[in-house]
Amino acid sequence: MVRSGELSSRLLALQYGADLVWGPETVDRSMIGTTRKANEHLSTIDFTRLPSHGSKDPRNDQKESLIYRLHPEKEGKRLIFQIGTSDPERAVQAARIIAADVAGIDVNAGCPKPFSTSGGMGAALLQTPDKLCSILEALVKEISTEFEIGISVKIRLLETAELTEVLVRKLCATGITGLTVHCRTTPMRPRERAIRGQLKMIANICRANGVACLMNGDVENRAQAEQLITEFGVDGAMIATAAETNSSCFRSEVDGGVAPWNEVVEQYIKTALEVENRFGNTKYLLNHLIPGKQPVYREVTTSKSYLQVCQMLKLDHLETQAKEIDEKLGITPETQSQGRRGKKNKSAMAAGGNQAKIRSIKTEEKKGLSERGVQNQAVATVDI
Repeated sequence: MVRSGELSSRLLALQYGADLVWGPETVDRSMIGTTRKANEHLSTIDFTRLPSHGSKDPRNDQKESLIYRLHPEKEGKRLIFQIGTSDPERAVQAARIIAADVAGIDVNAGCPKPFSTSGGMGAALLQTPDKLCSILEALVKEISTEFEIGISVKIRLLETAELTEVLVRKLCATGITGLTVHCRTTPMRPRERAIRGQLKMIANICRANGVACLMNGDVENRAQAEQLITEFGVDGAMIATAAETNSSCFRSEVDGGVAPWNEVVEQYIKTALEVENRFGNTKYLLNHLIPGKQPVYREVTTSKSYLQVCQMLKLDHLETQAKEIDEKLGITPETQSQGRRGKKNKSAMAAGGNQAKIRSIKTEEKKGLSERGVQNQAVATVDI
């Protein structure tokens, strides 16, 4: 899932018993042009590039943006790189950059969100099955053979079982090794219950073609997943939303089952600190892992640093490390004091009759960074 598939979340899922983990949907264009670097300090592999700001020739004096980070030792061949693409050539070009470091490449043809579908990616590919098949065929031919990894696809149900069947048969004929079906149609929202009436049909087609079939949608924990696998004859189950709420949902009952939220939160923060996860992403996940009824939930939503989070959660033993990571990430008392308080509300100023000040602000905005005394800053990457 977007934001939820970053390195710290993946490592925690594996720690609690997940067999495979998927990274967030990463658009092909964002990977193309990246440089693969071994991060000896974190024992990770980082893929970075200069931010372009829409320019064809990005400046070389900028700090590189981190596009993707993986941990070869802890994730190894259990990581599936999920790619957002609408073009066979770009898909191959992007996949080739990371293929040697992952267990497989998965084409996202199920995301219904505009950032994906507006570019002809995600669930939009379900409306252009020939294009989707050409992408998969290109990846199978160019990537699977060269790197000896699997190529898979994630889809949603179509309007009727007949249409879904036609699509699945086409996809299985491309040479893919895996197919994940989210048991909802594209217009359906997460609050609507998953539809499993087509699962056995899909599983049978996949089995006949030697394609592993995974189900997704309203799978809450490992015990339920195992029951559903047996009931519908699929090869596995993907847990997404429930993992955002409690990563220990992957743990078997024999090993302890679902853990208390505070235990999971502590383990997550430890992991996030170890891999120096971007604080904004860590905070986003904490807002899912901490139950909304807990008094500390509201406090954490206002936090601006790892140190503050550890103090709020009374994780005294992590405070020293949290402070060190804050400094490495550039989170200082000065940056924490900034934010919305430093922004001038033009409409409010106009209502107060401060037109002269507004004109002054506009004039300043038109000046270059150097004229305003602002140094070149690294651009924060957005999870995509």
